[in-house]
Amino acid sequence: MFLYHRKSILICVFFVTSFFLSQFFVACKNRNEEALDDYGARGKLLAHQYCQSCHLFPEPDLANKKSWTDGILPQMGPRLGIFRYNAVNYPSSRYDINIIGKNYYPTHPLMSDEDWGAILTYYAEAAPDSLPSQKRDEPISPNTPLFQPIVPAVKYPNPVTTFLSVDTSDLPHRLLQSDGLKHALYMYDSQLNLSDSTSFYGTLLDVIVKKDTMLFCNVGIINPNDGRFGTVEVIATNKKNENLKITSRGSAPRIADSLRRPVQITEADLNGDGRKDLIVCEFGNLLGSLTWYENEGGTTYKRHVLRAQPGAINAIVQDYNHDGLPDIWALFSQGDESIVLFTNKGNGVFDQEQVLRFPSIYGSSHFELNDFNGDGFPDILYSCGDNADYSQILKPYHGVYIFLNDGKQHFTQKFFYPIHGCYKAVARDFDGDGDLDIATISFFADYARDPSEGFVYLENKGNWKFAPSTLPEAESGRWLTMAVGDLDGDGKDDIILGNFSVGPTPLKSRSNWKEGPPFLFLKNKGK
Repeated sequence: MFLYHRKSILICVFFVTSFFLSQFFVACKNRNEEALDDYGARGKLLAHQYCQSCHLFPEPDLANKKSWTDGILPQMGPRLGIFRYNAVNYPSSRYDINIIGKNYYPTHPLMSDEDWGAILTYYAEAAPDSLPSQKRDEPISPNTPLFQPIVPAVKYPNPVTTFLSVDTSDLPHRLLQSDGLKHALYMYDSQLNLSDSTSFYGTLLDVIVKKDTMLFCNVGIINPNDGRFGTVEVIATNKKNENLKITSRGSAPRIADSLRRPVQITEADLNGDGRKDLIVCEFGNLLGSLTWYENEGGTTYKRHVLRAQPGAINAIVQDYNHDGLPDIWALFSQGDESIVLFTNKGNGVFDQEQVLRFPSIYGSSHFELNDFNGDGFPDILYSCGDNADYSQILKPYHGVYIFLNDGKQHFTQKFFYPIHGCYKAVARDFDGDGDLDIATISFFADYARDPSEGFVYLENKGNWKFAPSTLPEAESGRWLTMAVGDLDGDGKDDIILGNFSVGPTPLKSRSNWKEGPPFLFLKNKGK
């Protein structure tokens, strides 16, 4: 689950480990850095000075010259109090009523126009004209024999699927699908027949199914904004004829409201009082946070802020240190892109540590915890590829990463598979051979030259070798969401791809996504 959003490139592009850059940029970087003139060299020193006052240095070779000068730097300027340069007004939200009074922008410029010009010169001189192409060890095979694509009978124009989930809490299993344009939640049986639906205001991005209720995570307004329009609501349900039926809607009780673009909700008893609390990823835009809501009984919850930073995408609850207290792992984008571990100390107190950090230009999109090497410690499966930012170019570092855990929550990269615009990666033993395979989707694929990137199945062949393949039918939609689960009840994990057919893309597809299905069911035919 996730949504289309425009990235906010903050003052600094954050820490990137040297082995990332060495794969793509070292030769170009050295050549361009050596050619700096005096003014550009001064800009380099100033960039180090101002960026490193709060974060590590933004390397110029993460984007091309045009992206820096026309996109990223004009967005950075206002963060330094520079709203106009050389008779050009820089874009900002300083007059947004949701930003006013939040002290987001400096009250005065933090540097002179001359110094700012030197920084612009430095990036213009040091950045490459273009980024290198992605390199794959083997091409993506056009066929995936393990999965049978099935198009649902339900079809309507301009599908905007914002949420998918396989509900396995009861038999028969069900599929839930939310459409952001129709403002509706649909439920399908295991044969993909529509069994129930309900309308609502706003846009659903996550749903938790309980015994006789549902929790709706409503982002409010899906487009980038800093308003408090999001809610988490309790919807009553019952079960008749083995189907889940929504019985009440409208004046639904709210667990939380006035949220900044909430994108995910997770339940867990964080304080040991026997009641399920709620973790909310308030993605926001310029403002946002990761919060937890303490269940005080009934529908009364008390809000606690874990991290007051925008870009919280998804959170995972896991007692990593086996002390009986549930800990929280969370992925942040929107500037300080990182995976943060919140260690539960009891009584509602959490320590926090950034276990991985990425450049803000990476477009972090999703992560999972999986034990890839069987040592009993959670490894990290990470994807990056959100390209709705100020540098909409194909990026060689977009794709799927695996970071291995040394047992002390220190992570090192073990695997990378390049996929332009990768939006989600899920690891399961799809083929039943005892190891973890990976299913991925891309929302910003190279549709013009390599549309097969839209869906890629990576079959684990052992020794960190994964065989890539796809299906021709996967080109019928633009996949923003992906659910994995045993929908048909045969004991094997199936894959469902959700079509978000609208939204900008710098590369046009040969397929008309707006005439595509709302979702594509990939039935697992394995043993």
